[in-house]
Amino acid sequence: MKKILDLLSEEMGKAFEAAGYDASLGRVTLSNRPDLCEYQCNGAMAGAKKYRKAPMMIAGDVAARLSESGVFQEAAAVAPGFLNLKISGAFLLEQVKKMREEAKFGLEAPDKPKKIMIDYGGANVAKPLHVGHLRPAIIGESIKRICRYAGDECIGDVHLGDWGTPIGLVITELQERKPDLVYFDENYQGEYPRELPFTEEEFAEIYPFASARSKEEPEYKARALEATLKFQRGVRGYRALWKHIVDVSKVDLKKNYDSLNVEFDLWKGESDVNDLIPEMVAGMKDNGYAYISDGALVVDVKEDTDTKEVPPCMILKSDGAALYNTTDLATIMERMRLYDPDEIIYITDKRQELYFEQIFRCARKTRLVKPETELKFLGHGTMNGSDGKPFKTRDGGVMRLEGLVQETKKEMYRKIREGRQMPEEEAAKVAEVVALSALKYGDLSNQIAKDYVFDIDRFTSFEGDTGPYILYTIVRIKSILNKYQEQGGKLEEQAFLEAGNLSEKELEMALVQFGAMIESAAQEKAPHRVCAYIYDLANAFNHFYHETKILAEENQEKRQSLIALLMLTRDVLETCIDLLGFSAPEKM
Repeated sequence: MKKILDLLSEEMGKAFEAAGYDASLGRVTLSNRPDLCEYQCNGAMAGAKKYRKAPMMIAGDVAARLSESGVFQEAAAVAPGFLNLKISGAFLLEQVKKMREEAKFGLEAPDKPKKIMIDYGGANVAKPLHVGHLRPAIIGESIKRICRYAGDECIGDVHLGDWGTPIGLVITELQERKPDLVYFDENYQGEYPRELPFTEEEFAEIYPFASARSKEEPEYKARALEATLKFQRGVRGYRALWKHIVDVSKVDLKKNYDSLNVEFDLWKGESDVNDLIPEMVAGMKDNGYAYISDGALVVDVKEDTDTKEVPPCMILKSDGAALYNTTDLATIMERMRLYDPDEIIYITDKRQELYFEQIFRCARKTRLVKPETELKFLGHGTMNGSDGKPFKTRDGGVMRLEGLVQETKKEMYRKIREGRQMPEEEAAKVAEVVALSALKYGDLSNQIAKDYVFDIDRFTSFEGDTGPYILYTIVRIKSILNKYQEQGGKLEEQAFLEAGNLSEKELEMALVQFGAMIESAAQEKAPHRVCAYIYDLANAFNHFYHETKILAEENQEKRQSLIALLMLTRDVLETCIDLLGFSAPEKM
């Protein structure tokens, strides 16, 4: 099914051609003055110089050719040469019918679907998720869902940080507290216990304690670095502890991501590419890409067009140790071998832009990727508190992600209990669903690169541009449909009739923008476009609801048509919120 603007532009192009002008001048856009018209065309302005005619004359010629159009109800030439357009109700009705009948509401499949890998989440083993992990997780999840829906193959990878100093810190503190554990006996040759050497409560407390201590005691930090090297180099006891730490961390991480409705196809980590590093380094040396500088192995990535200094990409430190650079490049190497993606997208803090620029240049220069493989960095802004600084707890600490989710659920529960009569258990379940919409919509409605202020009162409001408002609209539609069924009506095989009033037509016009919105959201990797669309659609529906008799409509055929329009609106809204990563309850 072609996009509505393409269809309108085709019809307008024919009119320009029939009037003796270039068909390409017939590009139609949504009106920026909806009080005057629904759509507009500025082609007469663009064609004035080429045809040496006043724009009004060209616009008049074209408008005359549209007098018998079945697409446009009205085409008026207005000074200084615009074409103001209103589309035919019958034409609009045909588009709405097609949306109802066709898969994905008539969304066209891409000519060449891409295979896209999305690296998002940013979790580190042994460290609890904090509020800074919210944005990459929910942005990445939404982009994955949008691109899949648009027809691309998408693979989401959490890419765990499971090979660094946090592991060494936990091992060091564990040795301080439990030195007699068999893992620290260098002479032990047997199997290591399957049981954990710590309780969940101990594990949750160990890393923050060890991290703080390492900042105060250089000697302790040095021991943690030594422990890190030991597990990385395969010392048996340390490697066994590493496995325990990774396994326990994954359970906690999955629980947290599940609470956000975030799912990963791959749970790979830095450790998965450790064995590839020697091969990669050898290839960089043998092909003349890497050289020694101040003892470290580096690759030059500066380009002649650079206006500022871009430092070399370090591959190995002077002691031969690997860095994040090393594992990220080896991960690219593994991804190309195992999946051969057309595009790899990284979603993390925008302050890491220079780092990823180095990594991408190095990957291209050393031929880890094909020339046509896209490497894309999507840097997100920060979630800030009311002071405009990165969000903190009341005592100034970094809030755990779990705490933020719980705080939002509590506030949502309070508002639901305050404004509605609902059993306590049901209210708690509804609050959980609506709180997720508040968090996700509050974040995703902003452009990815922009910072935003986390305002729990605004995000959990049932009014305005919020997740709860969108869900309230969906629940309102479901309630009307349920009442229709209770009155003996059947939802199957509802027939559409032409719009009976302006608000009904405006709702239909909002619906038929769906395909173009999905296409642009997928191309731009922009969840905020989905948010903007459903906010406009929800507003159009609520205006229609207040202006139109639905269940009280006496004409049965018209009432059935209105019900069909409600069903389509519900389905489009629920599809869109699923792309954002949340769902709607049955009641609110």
